[in-house]
Amino acid sequence: MRNQTKTGHTIYTSPLVERNASIEMSELFGTQTKFSVWRWLWLELAKAQKKLGLDIKQNQINQMAKHIEDIDFKKAAKYEKKFRHDVMAHIHTFADAAPKAAPIIHLGATSCYVGDNADLIIMREALQITAEKLAAVIHSLGKFAKKHRDLATLGYTHYQPAQLTTVGKRATLWCYEFVMDLQETEYRLETLPFRGVKGTTGTQASFLELFDGNHTKVKQLDKMVAAAFGFKNTCAVTGQTYQRKIDTLVISSLASIAQSAHKLCNDLRLLANLKEIEEPFEKTQVGSSAMAYKRNPMRCERVTALSRFVLSLASSPAMTASEQWLERTLDDSANRRVVIPEAFLAVDGILQILINVLDGLVVYPKVIEAHIAAELPFMATENILMAAVKAGGNRQELHERIRLHSHAAAIQVKKLGKPNDLIGRLKADIAFSKVNFEKVLDPKNYVGRAPKQVDEFIKNIVEPIRRGYRKNLSRKVELDV
Repeated sequence: MRNQTKTGHTIYTSPLVERNASIEMSELFGTQTKFSVWRWLWLELAKAQKKLGLDIKQNQINQMAKHIEDIDFKKAAKYEKKFRHDVMAHIHTFADAAPKAAPIIHLGATSCYVGDNADLIIMREALQITAEKLAAVIHSLGKFAKKHRDLATLGYTHYQPAQLTTVGKRATLWCYEFVMDLQETEYRLETLPFRGVKGTTGTQASFLELFDGNHTKVKQLDKMVAAAFGFKNTCAVTGQTYQRKIDTLVISSLASIAQSAHKLCNDLRLLANLKEIEEPFEKTQVGSSAMAYKRNPMRCERVTALSRFVLSLASSPAMTASEQWLERTLDDSANRRVVIPEAFLAVDGILQILINVLDGLVVYPKVIEAHIAAELPFMATENILMAAVKAGGNRQELHERIRLHSHAAAIQVKKLGKPNDLIGRLKADIAFSKVNFEKVLDPKNYVGRAPKQVDEFIKNIVEPIRRGYRKNLSRKVELDV
């Protein structure tokens, strides 16, 4: 609660909030949301306890319901300074706002009832936002792939020219990784459990006492509160906290998104160097303070930077989960306060930048064509050989001629810095006089099923996602880039 009263430019604030993450995600991890959810949890606990027969009055419920959002943070800070306990501080702050309910707020609960359950509620909402933005990235990549399904380009293995593919097919490779990330995110959403009403060490002893030893009512209480927050599952068992392995699984899902984003943006940075594809560049944008001609891929660079940050965060929940002693230890708290919000905020920023970049990617077909022209002669030699054999030539003799011409052309390129003249050499050789070079050198003959693979991928993979997220794809994603 320190520094809550300080404003302006005198203290550190997270660049993730200032420069990257959306308002939606930033507010989700703000103190208003957190402590409002705490109050909501106290309200639903009391409502369920009343339904199950505890002596809780309706006017107590009503008063709590009226004060879910109007949190006096200055008062809470004073209470926390006094108690050195944030949950007790907010219990008293809530009790001051709803004095009739003061005797029954937090009845039978432990701090982790509000702390852990609120974290799970907020993480679930954050995962939903993440899923929607992943769908938007997939949608954009699908559009890009379809537009360039036929545009032949050099494939690269080991970052060396390899067999041709198409720009659209390459985009499906990027897209498929995000599809896997979306599937993982959806699985986390589907299976994310509620901690529930489990008591101090997870035994539910306090609630068993409240309900005079009635195990059925204690189990009903757990289910009723979970249902009030829309959770299908509760943790089967807990100690004082829910299993911190859940954090590991969630943050690992975010790290997987960071991997995909890093790979995509590294590829775009390499292609920008080749001048084949560039991220959007505004009319007034400055690439360098010194070199006025530069068009740096700064958005993709920001994505790779944030992605590395998320990948580094992924180890922390794993260490925290492994460090929990017996029913719990408190060395998780300070760590989780940082890691969970920062991971979500960073991934949110990553996805927002990607949506912006992908909707404005610029492709330069003539540059791509020139690169193909420089390499295709070598790649086409097998097809040229087959065409010459079909025209009546001797395979072994033709192979030797191509070998000699290829080495001579390589010297022109590598040692003298001249254009690849292999085709000119072969055309001048009478042994290849019957070869239709225009047909043999058509790049479309070297891309295999790439265009069809694009069509199939969009139909079978992208379109179902578009249908599932149709309402969300129309959402405007704002980003100051």
